[in-house]
Amino acid sequence: MISRRNIRVKVMQTLYTLATMETGETSDIDANRRLGTNILNDKLNRSLDVFVISILYTFRVAQYAAIDATYRASKYLPTPEDLSVNTKIATNEYMLHILNNSTLIKRIQDLKIEKYISADWVKSMYQELAKTEAYNTYIATDDRTLNDEKAIIQYIWEHIILGNEEVQTYFTDELPGWEDDKEMTVMLMENFFKSSSKINFHSLLSSEKSEYAHELLHAVLEKEEFCMSIVQPKLTNWDAERVALIDLLLLRMGICELLYFPTIPTKVTINEYIEIAKVYSTPQSGQFINGVLDNILKDFEKEKKINKQDRNRK
Repeated sequence: MISRRNIRVKVMQTLYTLATMETGETSDIDANRRLGTNILNDKLNRSLDVFVISILYTFRVAQYAAIDATYRASKYLPTPEDLSVNTKIATNEYMLHILNNSTLIKRIQDLKIEKYISADWVKSMYQELAKTEAYNTYIATDDRTLNDEKAIIQYIWEHIILGNEEVQTYFTDELPGWEDDKEMTVMLMENFFKSSSKINFHSLLSSEKSEYAHELLHAVLEKEEFCMSIVQPKLTNWDAERVALIDLLLLRMGICELLYFPTIPTKVTINEYIEIAKVYSTPQSGQFINGVLDNILKDFEKEKKINKQDRNRK
């Protein structure tokens, strides 16, 4: 589910956390590895929580139809419209199938994720949904396929939640980790709607990607002195004192990928770190990372240090 770019971002954030702690990175490599591993795992778990919360918000909006129907029918003088609220979406087959996923149920229960769901915002989003053409077409159709069922749930996520600026502001202010993980959550939700039946809500990572994440983190920690000895000579045209910490971390990560990860093409490595720098560092960082990593790669190739396998995976 999670991409290698997302993993790189989480490793970068972990390294940044280590570097900015009061103690910083210590000379004890084993201690750094243990602490870095714990921080990385915690960040990945928090990202998974944000993903699950996003799914729950989407489902709770659909389920609110039943709550709305009960409330309106219980009015002292209900109107005919109050007595005929359509609740089909509350028993959406696609949604109910996902809600029966044992790993999802356990994660919600173990971490008490429901506490992050605001009933007021669920109600507000449902009322917005009820006004849309997509929703009214859905409830007017009796013969719905599973694809139709999934489409309306996806519509809630993409248009009622993700496309609503007020909801996004609320998420930024009140949902822990949303600001850091929004980009990754959007990607996870896209993948979720493509292949939700394959999702294990205990972990975002396959064993292969988990190995990659931890090996990248450990390599960068263990090779700090070596990587900086390569980076420093390349900073002659830059104000070394003003190079952003994130840029230095990305350069260290890039060097480690170039040298120690034979299945990742060099072009992929450089392009990925350029894009991450553009998003997470300064306006000039993309150009900086491109120039420095490209020069480093040329030196490595001259010295025949690059040994890549013919397997194009990212």
